[in-house]
Amino acid sequence: MLFWWVDFCITIKNMKRPNKNLPLIIIGLLLVLDIFLWRLIIFYKIDAPKYYFLDVGQGDSELIIASDNFGNPIKILIDGGPDNKILTQLGKILEPGDRYIDLVLMTHPQLDHFGGFIDVLRNYKIGAFLGTGRAASILAYKQLIEIIKEKNIPYVILKEGDKIKYGEVIFDILSPNKKDLASIELNDTCLVTLITIGSHRALYVCDAGFNIEDELISKYNLASDILKVGHHGSRFSSSAKFLSAVDPRVAIIEVGKNSYGHPTQSALANLSEVGAKIYRTDLSGNLLIQFENKKLKIYQEK
Repeated sequence: MLFWWVDFCITIKNMKRPNKNLPLIIIGLLLVLDIFLWRLIIFYKIDAPKYYFLDVGQGDSELIIASDNFGNPIKILIDGGPDNKILTQLGKILEPGDRYIDLVLMTHPQLDHFGGFIDVLRNYKIGAFLGTGRAASILAYKQLIEIIKEKNIPYVILKEGDKIKYGEVIFDILSPNKKDLASIELNDTCLVTLITIGSHRALYVCDAGFNIEDELISKYNLASDILKVGHHGSRFSSSAKFLSAVDPRVAIIEVGKNSYGHPTQSALANLSEVGAKIYRTDLSGNLLIQFENKKLKIYQEK
């Protein structure tokens, strides 16, 4: 990602007498500053936020690229899919040599959501790792935690009610609460995140089922432009009531070849009923959503 870095510093010291050339120096400095500003206006362009939904097979992974307070790109990776396929997909999106990701968020410790993080953490520098703190007993999870410790990556634990503002991105953590985090069903423990950038909202519901959807409906205004469909479009999520509350313009189902029947006809029918445009990573490959001139635009890889 190409961006301009301008470091403009003027130091004047030990001036004991007026400098006859000072007016010319000031004019010259102003001209130089003016050139810098014009270069910024002409060459430096802050792109609209990009919402990527990555084709990682039967699993979830999303990348958001937005801007910090200085207009520099910030990259937020939510989930990492089941394996190292994510490295290929990130390589298609990020500039060659770009090996930094600001935030990595693991919604819950199931392999189809975090397995790819093992290779991401080995190959990229990470600003901070976000999760619920809920552990898993499988070997891959232990490997992930070992890498986090080995690389001294800060691990920030999130729960319902937490809010993060990072540049132009606002994270609202809607779930899990203390009760849900203690559930024996790992899907109940996942981080449901509402992301607001400017006037646009995107709801990422990980693998939340009907019970979590009902909790969310009772507590929050869920209206969103973009919906990351819950649990790959399974029969245990995407109730008609929930989708009516979200009323998404676009619904993304992240899914690959599977034996579960994902996405189910019931989920697809409910999404169609609310008028959402439905896209699937198994059919479209990587997906990019941007808001350009108040219009929502969707780019498909395939």
